Amino acid sequence: MRTVDFTPLYRNAIGFDRLLNMMEAGNAKNAQGGYPPYNIEQQEENKYRITMAVAGFAEQELEITQQENTLIVRGERAEEENKNYIYQGIAERNFERKFQLADYVKVMGAVLENGLLHVDLEREIPQAMQPRKIEINRNHLIENN
Repeated sequence: MRTVDFTPLYRNAIGFDRLLNMMEAGNAKNAQGGYPPYNIEQQEENKYRITMAVAGFAEQELEITQQENTLIVRGERAEEENKNYIYQGIAERNFERKFQLADYVKVMGAVLENGLLHVDLEREIPQAMQPRKIEINRNHLIENN
């Protein structure tokens, strides 16, 4: 089992409790099913990529939607006639995988190549919420009356 314990991060992440709780909840939801397998990669400070192994799925059999802060990837295979397998090791089942996205994360695009679905994400923080430097005024004395 792959579980991630975010407890040590709570000590160092002031104000990020909601984000860590969302990550834990998302991890718990996805722990029940490991299909299809996926990777999450941070490419730059605010750019991410989710790569899913969707071998056997055609582009028209995949659907990617974003609803508020949730990314939903669905795969639905067209029904085929009954086949007589001697051994079946390739999963051909339909799937739905949900990813909880942080605030201001947008899906920028997706590409299917060599059986891997790449979904590119970018966090676009509004200008009003970006950090700004506060200058210390050394010439102004505060007088206590």
